Amino acid sequence: MSNSQQDDLEKYLEEKAKQEQEEQESQPLSAYDTCVLKESAKIHELIAEARREAKEHSLEDE
Repeated sequence: MSNSQQDDLEKYLEEKAKQEQEEQESQPLSAYDTCVLKESAKIHELIAEARREAKEHSLEDE
């Protein structure tokens, strides 16, 4: 596959992904999806907090 074909394929795939994302965003989320997203955000927040605390403790130990 030539560089030109690869570039064309990458552009096509990026555009396709963008279109799919826009379609998903235009559809209202179900209550389940909304709940999952909220819980996921909470988990990421807790992980970030734990990492900050671990980093602070490791700096104090030095």
